Amino acid sequence: MSAWDIIIPILTLVVGLVGGFAGGVFYLRQQLMKMQSDPEMLQKMARQMGYNLNKQQLQRAQQMMKRGNIGRK
Repeated sequence: MSAWDIIIPILTLVVGLVGGFAGGVFYLRQQLMKMQSDPEMLQKMARQMGYNLNKQQLQRAQQMMKRGNIGRK
């Protein structure tokens, strides 16, 4: 049993985790950008989370997303 039998699986695990995280962040950002311009998609997400937004709340949520107030520190 050589050192490569231990190093390669660990290395592939780390590369897979980093790649998966980067892909997930990219996908999530793309979805959030789509939600800014598509109120139906935003309404659908809110319903999945258990909220029922009326038109005024939906417009306010879209304005907040466009200003970048969601997800920023």
